[in-house]
Amino acid sequence: MYWPIGNPKVYSEVTEGRHVGRDISNDGVTSGDHNGPSERDENTTGGENILGLRITRNGHFFVTWTASSFTVWQSKPTVVVARVARSPESIKHYGANVTVLIRPDSAIFVVQTGNGFLITYTLSTEHGGRVYQGSFYESGGIARRRSSATAKVGAGSAANLGPGEGTGVANVSMRFRMVIKVDAGIAKALALDDGLVVATEKPAAVQSILWSPDKSGSQTSTELLTRMSWVDKDSAITEMIHDRPMNLSTWITSDGKAYAVQRHSVKSPIEGKSPKKAWQGYCFHTPDMEGSYAVKAAINARFSLIAIGCANGDILIYNARDYAGHIPLSHKLSVSSTVSSPGTLAYLSYSPDGYCMFAGFSNGWMMWSVYGKPTGSSFNANRVISENNDERWFLGIRDCFWLGGGSQLVLASNADPHFWMVDMARSAVAGCFSPANVTRSLLQTNSGIMVYRGYDVPDVSAISAESGLWYQVQVPAQYLLHQWPIRTAVTSADGRYVAVAGRRGLAHYSVTSGRWKTFDDPTMEDEFTVRGGMCWYQHILIAAVESNINNTYQVRMYSRELALDNGKMLHAVQLGAPIVLITPSGDDSLLVYTYENILYHYMIATTAKHMRLIQVGQIALHGIIRAPLRVRAVSWILPEDQLEHGDPSQDVGMATVLFLVDGKLVLLNPTTSEQGELKYEMRILANNVEHYALMRDQPSEYRGDSQIDVTSLMQNGYLMNGHNGQDLKDSIWYFDGTAMKVWPDVQDVLASASLDFGRELPPCVDIPIDFYPLSAVFAKGILFGIESEILQRRNVNFSTLRFVTRTHLFLPALLKYHLSRYNSPAALHLSHRYRTLDYFPHALEVLLHDVLDEEVDAAEAEQRLLPNVLSFLSTFPEYLDIIVQCTRKTEVRSWRTLFAHLPPPQELFEESLAKGSLKTAGGYLLVLHTFEELSSSSEQLIRLLRRAKEEQDWELCKELARFLMALDPSGATLRDALEVVDLIPPTASGGGDRLALPTG
Repeated sequence: MYWPIGNPKVYSEVTEGRHVGRDISNDGVTSGDHNGPSERDENTTGGENILGLRITRNGHFFVTWTASSFTVWQSKPTVVVARVARSPESIKHYGANVTVLIRPDSAIFVVQTGNGFLITYTLSTEHGGRVYQGSFYESGGIARRRSSATAKVGAGSAANLGPGEGTGVANVSMRFRMVIKVDAGIAKALALDDGLVVATEKPAAVQSILWSPDKSGSQTSTELLTRMSWVDKDSAITEMIHDRPMNLSTWITSDGKAYAVQRHSVKSPIEGKSPKKAWQGYCFHTPDMEGSYAVKAAINARFSLIAIGCANGDILIYNARDYAGHIPLSHKLSVSSTVSSPGTLAYLSYSPDGYCMFAGFSNGWMMWSVYGKPTGSSFNANRVISENNDERWFLGIRDCFWLGGGSQLVLASNADPHFWMVDMARSAVAGCFSPANVTRSLLQTNSGIMVYRGYDVPDVSAISAESGLWYQVQVPAQYLLHQWPIRTAVTSADGRYVAVAGRRGLAHYSVTSGRWKTFDDPTMEDEFTVRGGMCWYQHILIAAVESNINNTYQVRMYSRELALDNGKMLHAVQLGAPIVLITPSGDDSLLVYTYENILYHYMIATTAKHMRLIQVGQIALHGIIRAPLRVRAVSWILPEDQLEHGDPSQDVGMATVLFLVDGKLVLLNPTTSEQGELKYEMRILANNVEHYALMRDQPSEYRGDSQIDVTSLMQNGYLMNGHNGQDLKDSIWYFDGTAMKVWPDVQDVLASASLDFGRELPPCVDIPIDFYPLSAVFAKGILFGIESEILQRRNVNFSTLRFVTRTHLFLPALLKYHLSRYNSPAALHLSHRYRTLDYFPHALEVLLHDVLDEEVDAAEAEQRLLPNVLSFLSTFPEYLDIIVQCTRKTEVRSWRTLFAHLPPPQELFEESLAKGSLKTAGGYLLVLHTFEELSSSSEQLIRLLRRAKEEQDWELCKELARFLMALDPSGATLRDALEVVDLIPPTASGGGDRLALPTG
């Protein structure tokens, strides 16, 4: 769901020619007089390669470090605010910098040195203090076009500032605090809320150093690895990471194993009893060879995953089901087989929302979606051009971090004093799992949104790879100035409106008019934060918000037609707990799921003057959904009678509820106990689900229902059971990281969902694709997605990252599914829905080609699907042409298998000739020749040549002439044929085998 775009910004700490003697820190080391910068001092002032990067928890600052200094940067604007250059005496005594740790509140920075020391510094920020006053000059020769929202920025420098730069540059100071000596040596260290955790070398142990002494006055504690029964003996820790949301650490040891570890609070031991162990863990990765030794780790709290990077470059993803050691392998990520040597794995990280995995290698980098679809790679770049352009971020990665909630990625390359900031385009589903976002393909960028316009263009244009189908819109500069980054974006079901929400407030946009609306009053904008998502109901924006003043939780309704003002709010509903998500359902329902594990059902009541939300039911899910925060999406399915004629207040007792929890698509089926109480049976429908779409939640215009001629279908017997049969309006679509999966009819799933009957779930349609699918465009029968690429030119000294649009026909796979189940009526119904598409014959050809390829290599005893497919194709007028087109694109060895289930090629030739399909008949001549049923002077060839002459199809005449020349290079056969059909024979000067066509 993440794709790198644009050109990266390049940053470097520029200090050449600057006297920095007063900036040198001795770090408590006593030294002689230091009158000026020495040769070593000059080397510490700039030009050293960056060894690493680290960002603070709140994202306001980040730090870069070299062997002799470290620099604190403000994230937005990206400027240096503090720097510490260590003196030669300090470096000689303590050792060079290895890494920098940051206390979670950003108040203390800790430098780990090569000689086993921890040097601590305090960072203080002057409240309200600002530095770097910028001066900007307007260019008088350029007329700048501004949108209505941008004009509100006002005069002065504000209009020249970038996203998130409205607060200015903080005035901070860095002071030396103290030095901690770790006698046992430091293998790895972490900075946590309560203190430092240090893995020591000799002896191998884990030492905890509190930021301040506890009640007993103790500040340190140590536990030897040999005392931990769950860790293999004679091993030492080489890597440690910690994830605060999961309260889980991952340790990697010298023997290549990986452990999931938790720390327990240790109380003073009771007399006569041994003290409780501080650490408890489980080994979940054991290498079976040297290449599978664990070297790096990353934790994904959003999806409960743990990634282990191996020495051979593979990345194994484990599913952390619980804290009791049940951590099975989920899937594996590998660099493309076309990459000869990715190099050593140097960095591994998930994006803040968990939807993207980034891996940095010594020779490049690669990105995947959460369950394994590649979304970007530097290995596709031309390495020679990258080296000539000095684009080292393509050539290898040392360290990186995510900025702005995933809107940017900051990279440090190998042997480079610069770092690089790359913008990301990400699917709006990552921030707001709305049905409209899944089916309308909205992308967020660092400063704007991108709307796909392929839904409303002609069919042939929709399958084009042109990027012009993306409509790019910049979010108003004034809103980005103070509310960056954009955390949530949502489009309406018809694609007419888009809303965005950042740190506070919100703004919305009309695609039709091209105008934004933002709050005129900054106080109102800062009063609330969107938390729980947004959705559109017609022209009404519904937002789940949390008040920043009194910590209340509301669902608010704003009209697109009115100004954004709390006084013009249409309606607001107060809730007693934070909102996890909101989602529309059906035509006029809204589902609201809260932290209390309660699903509320509201009806959207509309009158001539008012619009409001009316609660009509709720479902308590205690004991069913264990962790409400892990719920990413919710839908429900009502019986048709209840949906059309039932009382809405009874919906909660009849609805089947779909939850997306982590990567599991879970179905809750309502049942009634013997006491008459409502209860739910839970069944997992699918795993590794990145996104899903329930088609009944989409408007009929999106599903393309208006294209169906119901009367015609009834007359031809294509409607089943008195309704629109397999028209996909009740289908479920989901993507599992490798393929798009489809259940054509949700009723089949519901019938098998009950555990009482012990039924297997119906098989789903599997549609493998080689790009990331954003949505299914049902009216056009295609899956639509994007693929990342790198644009490099030898006459330009920089590269550009972009994405291209990709499409894939889903109709062949669905038709094959129905035909394999001997459900020809469903296949006919579905195909006639798409009958008017220009590329419909091509879709049928793809169906035949796929089935033929499978059956050529299939065992003789296996059930044959090809006869059923050919019988199905024979109902279409393009049938003869489809057969010929398939033969042209398959190997000759497949023809015997194909024509074993068809009439003789001679009959097909005659039928094509009778219908006037001369080019198709020409194709069957080639088949006859291949089967040695056609001679050079055959009657079929002469008849076809005569018909082509009569209809003046000279292109076909030329093709037949070439065919005869291929059969007889002397040209005698061609001359005889031309004489028979009364065409002028070619002369000696006529150009060899070319026909001299009549002129009159």
